[in-house]
Amino acid sequence: MQDFNGKVAVVTGGASGIGKALVGALLDEGAKVVIGDVEQKALDVVLSELNGRGEVSGVVTDVSNPDSVEALAEQVFKQYGECNLLFNNAGVAAPSLNIWETKPNDWKWVHGVNVMGVVHGIQSFVPRMIASGKEGHVINTSSGDGGISPLPYQSVYASSKAAVSCITECLAAQLVTENTNLRASIFYPSGGVLATGIWTTERNRPKDLAVEREPVHVPSVEEFKEAANAAGMELNFQDLDELARFTLQGVKEQRVIIMLNSEESVATLRDRADRYERFELPIDLAAVPQM
Repeated sequence: MQDFNGKVAVVTGGASGIGKALVGALLDEGAKVVIGDVEQKALDVVLSELNGRGEVSGVVTDVSNPDSVEALAEQVFKQYGECNLLFNNAGVAAPSLNIWETKPNDWKWVHGVNVMGVVHGIQSFVPRMIASGKEGHVINTSSGDGGISPLPYQSVYASSKAAVSCITECLAAQLVTENTNLRASIFYPSGGVLATGIWTTERNRPKDLAVEREPVHVPSVEEFKEAANAAGMELNFQDLDELARFTLQGVKEQRVIIMLNSEESVATLRDRADRYERFELPIDLAAVPQM
């Protein structure tokens, strides 16, 4: 798919952060965009900000709920009759803890959004996309934390993103072997520190999956930056709009893996393979930040 002009794109988690940047980049290329996001207020704000940039609408969507995602798909296909680009991008994160300190609700919430949100997107949209006979592409947002190598203290989040990478690899293979007109990509947000809503996702945690322990303070991106500066570290922040444009170019080139500055990740994967061969822990403990 070389031209997004007039194509229909759906972006979950599209009211902020990377999702918002993707929506803007798609509109700049002439796509018609439907944003699915769990926050009505955030949807209202972003739709106001994007007014005049192109054809864009929003639907309140809880990706952890299959009925909610199905309703999104029904609305998109009722309105447009097709979906050419599906960005399963919505994601949340839990505080850094030892696995034995986490609680069942941490796993239910994070995996419900990050893993099942992707699955629900695939199940609701892909059959319709295949049936339309149109060229299409599914882009699932993973993370180097889990998709490439897990940070040990981010076990809940990292395991969810490892699952997203595995699911997308399987999907990409199936779409080819089933002779469909669809393709799939794993999108690894990369290039530096990302100032996104993932730092404050607890704001969207549902009451029925509330924290079952003493709340753990999760630093804001500003606090993280201040702590790094105090330690003499200079952080490189990745521009989200640049990342979004890079991602769309990756889709045009039908890259299965979409990642900026992949050299470091490739080196990490090779090191992990060497450790596997030696029957060692694949995680390099010397590179793990201390809690």
